[in-house]
Amino acid sequence: MIIRHELPGDEKTIGRVTHLAFEGHPYSQGTEAAIVRDLRAAGALSLSLVCEAGGDILGHLALSPVRINDAETNWFGLGPISVLPDLQGQGIGSALMRAAIAWMKDADAGGCVLVGEPAYYRRFGFAPREALVLPDIPADYFMALPLSGPVPSGIVSFHPAFMTKDTAEA
Repeated sequence: MIIRHELPGDEKTIGRVTHLAFEGHPYSQGTEAAIVRDLRAAGALSLSLVCEAGGDILGHLALSPVRINDAETNWFGLGPISVLPDLQGQGIGSALMRAAIAWMKDADAGGCVLVGEPAYYRRFGFAPREALVLPDIPADYFMALPLSGPVPSGIVSFHPAFMTKDTAEA
C-alpha cells in the first residue's frame, strides 16, 4: 500500500471510489465525487492523495483552501476522504490522514477544518473550536486542527464546489 499524489488519468477512478464510499451513507447527499471534480476544475484542489495497492486506487483524500470571515487564510478544508466500502476500517483512511497532516505541516499551514464524525477525527487531533464556526453545522461535527500560530476566529467558508447538487460520479 502506498500513498501518492493524484496523477493525470486517476480522475475517473477517484470519482468512482468517492461515489462508492459515500453511497447510501446516512449523512451524504451523494455529491462528494462532484465536489472533488469541481475543486479540480477550479484549480482549488490543493492536495489530492490516493492510497494505491497493486495498481488499484483504494482511497482518496482532498484538501482545499478555506476562507475565514471571507478572507484568504493559510488554513485548509479536508474532504471528502473516501475509502472503498469493503476496505473501510483497515487503516487506509488513517494513512491518508497522516499523509495529509504531514503535507500541511511541511507547507506551514495554519490548520485544517472538516465536517465529520468526532469519534474518528479526534484521534488525529481534530476538535471543535469555539472561535471557528461553520453555519448550519452542529458544533460537535465541525472540527479544527491547529498546526501553526493561533486559531483564527470567525465564520469558515469552504470552496463553492461544496455547494454542488450534482450527484454524478464525476
